Amino acid sequence: MPQLHELTTNLRKVLRLPQIIALYIGSVIGSGILLIPGMAAEVAGPASILAWFVMSILVIPMAVTMGLLASKHPSSGGVAHFAKLAFGAQYGNLVGWLFLLSVPFGGGILAVTGARYIGVLLDWGQNQVYVAAAFIVLVPIILNVFGLKLAGKVQTAVIALIISILLLAICAAIPYQSPDNFTPFAPNGWFSVAQAAGLLFWCFIGWEAVTHLSSEFVDPERDAIRGVLWSAGIVALLYFAIAYFTIATGSYGGAASAASLSLMVQLSLGQAGGWVVAIAAVFICFAVLNAYASAASRIAYTLSVEGAAPRLLGVMHQRYHTPIGGLMFVAVGCILTLLLLYSEVVTLAQLIQWPNATYVATYIVGCMAGVRLLAGSKLGKAAAIVSLVSTLCLYPFLGWSALYPPVIVIIIYLFRRRNWSA
Repeated sequence: MPQLHELTTNLRKVLRLPQIIALYIGSVIGSGILLIPGMAAEVAGPASILAWFVMSILVIPMAVTMGLLASKHPSSGGVAHFAKLAFGAQYGNLVGWLFLLSVPFGGGILAVTGARYIGVLLDWGQNQVYVAAAFIVLVPIILNVFGLKLAGKVQTAVIALIISILLLAICAAIPYQSPDNFTPFAPNGWFSVAQAAGLLFWCFIGWEAVTHLSSEFVDPERDAIRGVLWSAGIVALLYFAIAYFTIATGSYGGAASAASLSLMVQLSLGQAGGWVVAIAAVFICFAVLNAYASAASRIAYTLSVEGAAPRLLGVMHQRYHTPIGGLMFVAVGCILTLLLLYSEVVTLAQLIQWPNATYVATYIVGCMAGVRLLAGSKLGKAAAIVSLVSTLCLYPFLGWSALYPPVIVIIIYLFRRRNWSA
């Protein structure tokens, strides 16, 4: 889409280090903090804190790799653009499909997460939770049809809200921690720690989002690295603190794992604190789903225009000029995901591993591209190699969900010679 390139080259350079750090934090901390700490603790018990510690370290080279790639090769295409530059259009399109086929799963997970935070307070049954989840899914998708996007000020408010809620949860939990909650330390064995680490990857995606912002940096060569290092440290500390107090207060287990943050705040502030977190959770999930639906619909449109996806995905609204084909794909996929969860064929903890696997696979390809594209930078190449090795080592611990990306690759390969546009 040439319009995207023209837009990128005409953007004003207005972002300095403080704004860059805030934008990095906002791109990484999102719905994962509402869901993953409790789920990871349920998988590995108190030993999951070790997985958080390891991931907090590994996230630094990942962030540096994506930050450098974004500053040196700014584009709205994200990792797909890096893959195209390094390996050709075919691999870039494949990364696009990996992203596109993860959004419907992720959208359903987001919606159920937000609905459950409200459901815990109102003592809702399953039917009520999933009606609310369908509402959370459909509203942002419908708004996208009209070309409505969240304004920059609203997104900044979401970031401030997330950080405020996290700090509130940490402070509220301090008086209620108990060393007894750390025994037994590894009730499910040490292998479960590696499994928890694979689940934690969901919380650390988003560094590639800087691609959309790097052309607006006043000094990208200097501030890109400084920005990712500062933000990676802040993100790691916030996640680690929430994970620690989730365990220290015993705010997990069963249905509680999906609303652990709310339970932590309610320890000190009661139901009022729960309402604050619940409203924030719905707003966060809505904002993230709005952004991902918008991105996925445009990737679907681009793939269709390039002949790498069916023509239906490239249908545009005649009046609003929005990619309704892609939006319909996302909507149908999200509703099917909700039905899958509602039927209890699969649990939320199991399902989240599928889109998580595609994100790990996407980062593997991005790190491979980084090894080639950052060959002239010692720091960049070293960070890309470390990230590549760590994500490759992490991949086998995804379990059966690790088969999802290869299945996508096989399907795309089988249809590679098919003329989707016909």
